[in-house]
Amino acid sequence: MNSVVPSMRWATGRTAPELSAPEAMRQAVAAGLIVLRADPLNAETPLSALTGRTTPNALFYQRNHFRIPVLDPNRWRLRIGGLVAHPSEWTLADLRRMPSRTTTVTLECAGNGRTALEPPAPGEQWGLGAVGTADWTGVPLLEVLARAGLADDARAVVFRGADRGPVEGQAGLVRYERSLEVDEACRSGALLAYAMNGEPLSAPHGAPLRLVVPGWYGMAAVKWLTGIVVADHAFTGFFQTTKYVYEWPGEPQPVTEPVRLQRVRAVITDPASGGVVRCGPVTVHGVAWSGRAPVTQVVVQLGHRSPRPARLSGDPSRGGWREWELTTTIDEPGPTALRARAVDAAGDAQPWTPHWNRLGYGVNAVQVVPIRAIR
Repeated sequence: MNSVVPSMRWATGRTAPELSAPEAMRQAVAAGLIVLRADPLNAETPLSALTGRTTPNALFYQRNHFRIPVLDPNRWRLRIGGLVAHPSEWTLADLRRMPSRTTTVTLECAGNGRTALEPPAPGEQWGLGAVGTADWTGVPLLEVLARAGLADDARAVVFRGADRGPVEGQAGLVRYERSLEVDEACRSGALLAYAMNGEPLSAPHGAPLRLVVPGWYGMAAVKWLTGIVVADHAFTGFFQTTKYVYEWPGEPQPVTEPVRLQRVRAVITDPASGGVVRCGPVTVHGVAWSGRAPVTQVVVQLGHRSPRPARLSGDPSRGGWREWELTTTIDEPGPTALRARAVDAAGDAQPWTPHWNRLGYGVNAVQVVPIRAIR
């Protein structure tokens, strides 16, 4: 099927002004982010900042495919069309008057951890800091779809962002667009968010409105949302079927699978990789999350010792991470390593070694943190 939905035309609008690449990078560096690419800006959070129930907005990772659009919230509109009974156009004020919800959701880039792959995969070479958790406030997607009235033959809900740019191998400018199947859109708990940690969204994080889909990798969380179109067929846009797919070698053609839910992962945030600690008691801190089910266990291994269960804090949640800690004892000076492995309520556990795929998505192997002990 063609990826273009006919009624998408009226959701296009004019090209939005953009935040300049130097200014976007300046803001990211000033906030303390680790910049991987300046244009378009891609920056991750230092692991030491992945602490607490939520991530400060300024330190939240940024993943961009194109330059950052700057939309005037007073002129901005969200248009909904396609296979709906009531095509609509809403202002930000309209959305704020609708029933709202605040939910804590961890967003993670699908390429987080890509640097662990050998041979390397193309794309941004993320460490483990392309992740963050925030309290998102907005209108449940289900509320908006109910007001629009889905047709009986609706199959997909397409979300269009204002960001666009050139893509190798594609003609003209390509917009960032993603879709959810209708049942996914209705049962996912997705939110049309206009606030992040109690503050209005900023331009780098999708202002004035973005989609947040609990449990899904961040590619589903379309930023700078301007249009929603309901279609009777599967959407085959570039960022739906060419990017954000797992791909493995196969005969007569590669085997592919869509990237969807976040894979279970634990990250050690302290001690730092390459850090020096003193012999004696050492407390290891971190966070863990999973898109499929709440994290129920994290085990920590020091050197070649048997793994020990860490203490988890916070309520089990499919949408947000849980903090954890474990105090262990180092008896002898010298080099050693820490490892942390998470397990979720569905029984999924992190692999000890990375599972390679051509585009480097969903790499959730157990993190190895080398440290050195001194007396």
